[in-house]
Amino acid sequence: MFRILKQPYPFDEPASRAWIRAALIGAFVGLFLLTFQPFGTEHWQTPYKVWKLLGFGLVSFVITAFNFLVWPRLFPRTFKEESWTVGKAILFIMANILLIALGNQGYMALITDEVVGLPDIAGMILITFLIGIFPTAGTVMASYIIHLRRYVRQAAELPTHTAGTVSSSVGQTPFSSSDALSTAPLTLVAENEKDTLTFPAADLLFIESSDNYCTVVYLKDGLGVKSLLRSSLSRLTAQINTPQILRCHRSYVVNLDRVERVTGNAQGYRLHFLGGQWQIPVARQYNDTIVARLKSE
Repeated sequence: MFRILKQPYPFDEPASRAWIRAALIGAFVGLFLLTFQPFGTEHWQTPYKVWKLLGFGLVSFVITAFNFLVWPRLFPRTFKEESWTVGKAILFIMANILLIALGNQGYMALITDEVVGLPDIAGMILITFLIGIFPTAGTVMASYIIHLRRYVRQAAELPTHTAGTVSSSVGQTPFSSSDALSTAPLTLVAENEKDTLTFPAADLLFIESSDNYCTVVYLKDGLGVKSLLRSSLSRLTAQINTPQILRCHRSYVVNLDRVERVTGNAQGYRLHFLGGQWQIPVARQYNDTIVARLKSE
């Protein structure tokens, strides 16, 4: 049970989806309270009752939007998908539920002029946790299993290749590279326009972006070597005009002709290079492009 809490879980998503999630949660809370009027709200005798009830939905919307949009940008390392797990997802969603409960408790006190004591807050937190933990854990687990099965099954259907560790500079390439690609030189120029790196295009494995630098990983005498260039990944990508070399992630550009096999987990596909020495993630927005190109080889 505890092992599954440490399994990879998808987190990286566009801001539009986070806004949609927040809007749906806010609409559900507001319309639920307006329709069923639980917790004694049906007995309220107050002006603008409809708008006050909908205010609970607005509070829920603001808290959810803040949690899913602001915190990941303030603490990107904490919310980095590569380290995001099932357990973290459950904790994060539960924290959002508890904060919504606290926010709505404060909103209730504001519009009713009631004084909320610590025992009331503690009781509310306990009840919210007990009610929310099981559906939250169940939903995350179900989503994990669905994503895992999908990507593992689809990755197994993609072509696999024998590991090729011999540099194309001696006339051998592992997969479907054309002779032109095997011999064509690739020159990458750093931002200062002075530092350059030149090698056969077919020898490139991948390029990884980190802050203001990029690590270029390529084959040299049959071994994987690394070189560091001060440049953005977008700038280096613009210098590459080879169809087999393309972006698969905001932090990675890969040479698909050097991919030996593809595996999958709940976060998506992973491309294996040089006997599994490196495993590069594929962002979901690039899935269709990467899969189509791999199948065409």
